[in-house]
Amino acid sequence: MSKVPVTVCIIAKNEEKFIEDCLRHLQPYGMEIIVADTGSTDRTKEIAEKYADKVVDFEWIKDFSAARNYCASFASNNWILALDCDEFVDFIDMRMLRILMQKYPKRTGVLRLKNITRDTNNQAGYVNTDLARLYNKNYYTFEFAIHEQICPKDISKRNEPIDAFLLPMDVVHHGYALDEETMKKKQQRNLELLYQELETTPDKGYVYFQIGQSLMTLEGAQKAMEAYEKGLQLMIDINGYYVPELIISLATAYLKVDKKSNALELMERYASHFNTAKYVFAHANVLWEAEQILKALGNYIKVTMMKDLDTLGGEIATCYGRIIQIYEAFGEKEMAENFHQRFLAYNAAKDSVINRG
Repeated sequence: MSKVPVTVCIIAKNEEKFIEDCLRHLQPYGMEIIVADTGSTDRTKEIAEKYADKVVDFEWIKDFSAARNYCASFASNNWILALDCDEFVDFIDMRMLRILMQKYPKRTGVLRLKNITRDTNNQAGYVNTDLARLYNKNYYTFEFAIHEQICPKDISKRNEPIDAFLLPMDVVHHGYALDEETMKKKQQRNLELLYQELETTPDKGYVYFQIGQSLMTLEGAQKAMEAYEKGLQLMIDINGYYVPELIISLATAYLKVDKKSNALELMERYASHFNTAKYVFAHANVLWEAEQILKALGNYIKVTMMKDLDTLGGEIATCYGRIIQIYEAFGEKEMAENFHQRFLAYNAAKDSVINRG
């Protein structure tokens, strides 16, 4: 039995590069660990058996939700923490986790995942993503074959917002820092499953958004833009959790194909609806590209004062960098130096994240 009533459930296939570090980072917390292997031909299962309480086999049927739900069916606990092999837990406040689980027994837990990325110059950085990853299997299950989501088991509640709490955990994800060939293979697999998902998923806006994400890697901004536009047209609810990212992604695609006015009109159309650090930052970036520098400065400064600033992760360094650049151009040396000190602090924090694991 685990020391805390949480079972970590992981699905894996040919993950010998990451799985040992993933499982080793979980050891201090005494949680039950179950690994569902979906057909590995390398040492994944052998490594998993050194650490996990159970290693089970799942015949791959091109459905990530089916694999996750199968894995959870072997859990001794009702609370499930879903992780991937390339996600390393750096810290969990177990006392606070217990308190939150007891206080909110029917809510999900949202993980603020730090995603390590690499730019075109192979320079490492990171961005934060909030994902529901902790749930009580009496009330929730995974749905969707690809980009799977935690959904209520009660079908009548599927269109209602899901109450959630932020998990007191620090987790770093290494899966985006892939070489170009590996990333393209991954996105090609995703694209195949997404087109399959279109046939059964009511919210086709979400699926087209994800298709756009894959096409951006595989075929570039023009094809991605067309998918994003279709996604925006077909979205069911503007309050859908993915909608702000869809709008930001479409604006980014517009910029890449030199449609700056389209990007600016899009971001300003929804600005009053999405008052988050990520949206305001993206809006500032579009203003910057459209050479509306003073408006961009106002948005960048606003971002630094927002309560959800942490959701930007390493991108906050870009925010400070732009503010410094603008103040220096206007000869405001004192203001530039003020933000330069914050820039250095965030760069140090970014390096700390990147070098973990």
